[in-house]
Amino acid sequence: MRRSDIERELSEKFNLQSNQSIQILDTIIESMTGVLQEDGRIEIRGFGSFFTKSYGSYGGRNPRTGEYVEVSEKKLPHFRPSKELLKKLNDNASNE
Repeated sequence: MRRSDIERELSEKFNLQSNQSIQILDTIIESMTGVLQEDGRIEIRGFGSFFTKSYGSYGGRNPRTGEYVEVSEKKLPHFRPSKELLKKLNDNASNE
């Protein structure tokens, strides 16, 4: 599913104009991004949670040249599915 699919589904389900569904989705994504940037946690009951993990800097090697490279610290977003979502996914897989 792509962003445009979500926008279309919002428009159809709630009888919205296209630009309204785009604004709603933009607002949701901006809010979620802001929370993650501040090292917050997003929890959507029945779906899962989003959070960031911080990694310190470390030394690595350039695979092409073998040269030593310092990799700076970084944050990466992670998703942990809820038990309900895992159950739904696994129930569907066992029914097929």
